[in-house]
Amino acid sequence: MGILRDALIAASISTSMAALVLGTAPAMAGEVGRKTYHLPAQPLAASLRAVAIASGRNIAAPADLVNDKRAPALDGDFSAEEAVAALLAGSGLRQRAVGSGLVIERTPVAQATTMGSADSDIVVTGSRIRGAPVASPVFRLDQQAMRDAGQTSLGDVTRSIPQNFGGGQNPGVGANVPSASGINVGSASTINLRGLGSDATLTLLNGHRLAYNGSRQGIDVSAIPLGMVDRIEIVADGASALYGSDAVAGVANIILKRDYDGLETRANIGGSTDGGDFQQQYGAVAGRRWASGGLIAAYEFARNTNILSDDRSYAASRPGVTIYPALRRHAVALAGHQALADGLEFTVDALFNKRWSTSGFPLNAAGDLAVSHTEQSSTSRSLAVAPSLKLDLGAWRLSLSGVYGEEKVQLHSNSFAGSLQTSTAFVCYCNSGHSVELAADGSLFRLPGGPAKLAVGTGYRDNTLDAFRGAGNINNVKRSQDSYYAYGELSLPFVSPEQDIAGINRLNLSGAVRYERYPGIGSVATPKVGLIYAPIADLTVKGSWGRSFRAPTLFQQYQVRSALLYPAASLGGSGYPTGATALLVQGGNAALKPERAQTSTATIEYNPHVLPGLRLQLGYFSTHYTNRIVTPISFQAQALSNALYTNQVTLNPGANAVAATIADAAQFFNVSGQAYNPANVVAIIDNSSVNAGRQSIRGLDLLADYRTDLGGNGGRLGVALNATYLESNQQLTPGAPVVTKAGTLFNPPHWRGRGSITWSKGGLTLNATASHIGGIDDTRASPAIPIAGMTTLDLTARYAFGASQGPLHGLEISLSLQNAFDDHPSTIATSVYSDTAYDSTNYSPIGRYVGIGIAKSW
Repeated sequence: MGILRDALIAASISTSMAALVLGTAPAMAGEVGRKTYHLPAQPLAASLRAVAIASGRNIAAPADLVNDKRAPALDGDFSAEEAVAALLAGSGLRQRAVGSGLVIERTPVAQATTMGSADSDIVVTGSRIRGAPVASPVFRLDQQAMRDAGQTSLGDVTRSIPQNFGGGQNPGVGANVPSASGINVGSASTINLRGLGSDATLTLLNGHRLAYNGSRQGIDVSAIPLGMVDRIEIVADGASALYGSDAVAGVANIILKRDYDGLETRANIGGSTDGGDFQQQYGAVAGRRWASGGLIAAYEFARNTNILSDDRSYAASRPGVTIYPALRRHAVALAGHQALADGLEFTVDALFNKRWSTSGFPLNAAGDLAVSHTEQSSTSRSLAVAPSLKLDLGAWRLSLSGVYGEEKVQLHSNSFAGSLQTSTAFVCYCNSGHSVELAADGSLFRLPGGPAKLAVGTGYRDNTLDAFRGAGNINNVKRSQDSYYAYGELSLPFVSPEQDIAGINRLNLSGAVRYERYPGIGSVATPKVGLIYAPIADLTVKGSWGRSFRAPTLFQQYQVRSALLYPAASLGGSGYPTGATALLVQGGNAALKPERAQTSTATIEYNPHVLPGLRLQLGYFSTHYTNRIVTPISFQAQALSNALYTNQVTLNPGANAVAATIADAAQFFNVSGQAYNPANVVAIIDNSSVNAGRQSIRGLDLLADYRTDLGGNGGRLGVALNATYLESNQQLTPGAPVVTKAGTLFNPPHWRGRGSITWSKGGLTLNATASHIGGIDDTRASPAIPIAGMTTLDLTARYAFGASQGPLHGLEISLSLQNAFDDHPSTIATSVYSDTAYDSTNYSPIGRYVGIGIAKSW
């Protein structure tokens, strides 16, 4: 029956065929043969014909679908499926295997928003060379998979990725989380791979850097409308040799749709069954494709109510505390491209986002907000424009690109007694970023396995931080940092499958080096090498080694130094006489140098030809940090009691040392509750930023993906798994003990995984996704207290009506049940009323969530 069905489909299509292009030697179904292509931007039919001839595969393309469409340039080594997917990207068309050939057809409404093939494995992240294979492990998530899982925002998507840590700058991160593990500045959503920090993960938009958010150099991904996102590609490996600073933990590249024809509107609404977090989201995507270019734009409005501690049993002991903020935002994105002349193309990407966030907590033991409370609010505004010019010169391409970006986060904190305002505080973290780059890549000469390719580039970028607290405020910081860089990358294919060498199906060596100069800080050269070896077509072994770096943030360098006088007991001191105090010093350090890291990965990929659609990947990763910039004391209340902090403490300093320390600070605060007396100061504690830490992380990633058509018109089945195991430890200062990080409070757990099953038939798609975040230990107590992990089950159903006209045409409805069994975090010990009573970096307070959605293509 399957053979007859395929034959009927092919026969029905051939009656209106633009061309049924026959290869000279049709390949067997499931065979993955890679060819080298050098195709210019041209009519789609011409490019499909060229791929068919080169690959020996039959490609059937109806004339009414391809005649008015153009294909982008294609340069590199691809299988037939990969090449066709690249040519169809943004066209509203997809490919489907029929027997040994491929049929081009219109993408169904339920999948049209992805504007690309979900089966494509084309990577543009991890290499500056078009079409070059990447030796580092790459994770890919497209928009269809996000929608299937019931996700409606890019922040929710990134926080669900097992390799990402929920600490860093993310909404809901509590005030009791140490700054090294997380900070909530303006409720931005940032990516924090392996828990190394939002500032150690380089987040790109279509390969462009953006302005930083807040004070910690994260990139706010929630500023991007989900409807505009084609896919996310993550290279979980150090990549400073290619991209420069911040890429220690890896690179996350958010790739926007390039083209769209028509208009799609979408609405989602839902809420938590435990109370709070009532969400509304409305969006639209509109675009037009023409022969020489295209334009697409998206708008998204979203809002949610807050979650109070009163609504959650594990946090209700201190009522009135906001554990998840109320958010409201507008987001706009645009992407366009236009051919200016033969081989010359102009492209532009642009973003605008404005977000409001509010939270608060009571200032009285009864938890009554009406009696007294503190209200915290923020307004965030971001803007980015990234134009590019690309010139195709046959085997080479030149590109000139630039970015203008700004990110402004205004924070207000006001305290009230009843309705009377008793205090106010304000700060604006105003960031800007600009860059320009000239780059080129192309073929050098021919090797036995294909053309040797080179990419080179040079550029300049600058970042500015204006931390403004009011005119004349001593804590104001306005500083800028610029850098100049040059890089080169080489790809050498020594053996290709076409050579038919026993025991070596593919052998590719790659290397890259980047030189970057930071005036006033220093210069850094970072190399990277990679090896890809496939003994047989089904099995590939990859390895990479490199060095990465992260330049100190402007806040780490120039935050005003302060000296604060505390009661010694509040900093962990015991056995001291009544009235004993301790002086705590904190702030920036202008002498900071870049952090250095050595990274390596080893990956095995298995794609058996006897089971098409199955992909398995097992990878090992290792990162060794030196010169880690740290504020050495994570838990201030243990400064005088924890032996880990001994090197930061000077006991019995004497009046002269106390006076010198206060004089060296820009400001002095007496919060001891008594008159300052230098004779009562029993210790000086230095918690200012220093290049002192060493950190090591290592672990395993397991990815599995299987997609198949079920026989007898049983639909299509997809199964996916992403799991990671992580070990990490840190030495805060030389001579200090080495302490475990992974699996402890406010750090990533050892285990995290996410698996899904998706079934689709016609317009119906059903998805079940299970996620597990492992348990941790609260090491603030001795012995450590175990904290249970969380396991959630999400269920989503989507149905796209197949009507060709009428009110149901282009209509899709969805129903999602997130965390179906309402698993929740475990309670942790807290000491301050406003503390969040659970680990807010790892576990979500939302609980069971029910949402419905409707979309319409016009």
